[in-house]
Amino acid sequence: MNESELYKELGILTKDKNKWEDNIPYVTSLLNHDSAKIQAKALWLLGEMGLEFPNSIQAAVPAVVSFCDSENALLRERAVNALDRIGRGNYSLIEPYWTDLFRFASDAEPKVRLSFIWASENIATNTPNIYESHMSVFESLLHDVDDKVRMESPEIFRVLGKRRPEFVVPYIEQLQKMAESDSNRVVRIHSLGAIKATAVK
Repeated sequence: MNESELYKELGILTKDKNKWEDNIPYVTSLLNHDSAKIQAKALWLLGEMGLEFPNSIQAAVPAVVSFCDSENALLRERAVNALDRIGRGNYSLIEPYWTDLFRFASDAEPKVRLSFIWASENIATNTPNIYESHMSVFESLLHDVDDKVRMESPEIFRVLGKRRPEFVVPYIEQLQKMAESDSNRVVRIHSLGAIKATAVK
């Protein structure tokens, strides 16, 4: 099966959740494929499978983690995304690797930094307490040089603000300034959303 046919096959599998659990070993085996395109698709699908079937994905996690050190930015991005979905499904599966994810907050590739924020949002949805001593990392991303990263960065404050407002309270003044005067409309909107989510009832 050539790359195009295999990619199409994965696309069909992606749409058929009933076959996901049984196909986790097969999709994991595709991480050894020569094509980065196939590896990237397999990483993405493993993340979705891990969210849906966290009790069946454990054996695949080390293989996913190995791509965090890839020189290919797309593969790093997809590995971080996969870990965030798996971690949302069952944090204990990625706990040994969680601290290491923070290096991606300063990755040279903006898309990887963006994936790190998404990963943190996903994991924090069900496991917010672990972020208490790491808020300064997200504060620095509010000032990222890349606009897409800046647009997403207030969202982790929104996610945590709903669950652990005390983590976000020290940053409310800064978020307020951004909501009022940032040059980017989406940054303003997301900053305001974070403030509203953090309102202590």
